[in-house]
Amino acid sequence: KLVAYFSHKGENYSRGNIIKLEKGNTEKVAEIISHILGADIFEIITEEKYPSKYDECIETAKKELREDSRPKLKQDIDIREYDTIFIGYPNWWGTMPMPVWTFLEGKNFNHKKILPFCTHEGSGMGRSESNIKKLANGAEVLKGLAIVGSDVNTSEKQIKKWLEDRLE
Repeated sequence: KLVAYFSHKGENYSRGNIIKLEKGNTEKVAEIISHILGADIFEIITEEKYPSKYDECIETAKKELREDSRPKLKQDIDIREYDTIFIGYPNWWGTMPMPVWTFLEGKNFNHKKILPFCTHEGSGMGRSESNIKKLANGAEVLKGLAIVGSDVNTSEKQIKKWLEDRLE
């Protein structure tokens, strides 16, 4: 099993306020999943860093989505040896950030299960599950888990239940 995730640290929106995170919410969830399952973990990192200031970051993300851009990644991972892949990301503008699109495109997902998970502040999974289905040809995309970012630190029980339901 592989847990691949994109996360953003720095300023984040949380319950109507801007707070500074030393570790992104999605990274925390990815680490919990990896720990529970003993799964390998891979962070999707872009060559060009996102601004740590919240307003600048979401504007950059909006521009990338509008332009359908594919930010270059620092590194990639060979997914051939994995049959189950968890993909984690924050919900930005109703879907996953564009680096996740870069990560998914061009890989062979035949006979693989994808379990998406996201962090958000009210918008749930958005369109991300249907976008993953379009990008990950051949994969069986299971129902994702959406966790409110401000609840991540108390979400282990919710994560365990989701894993039990999906991996029976």
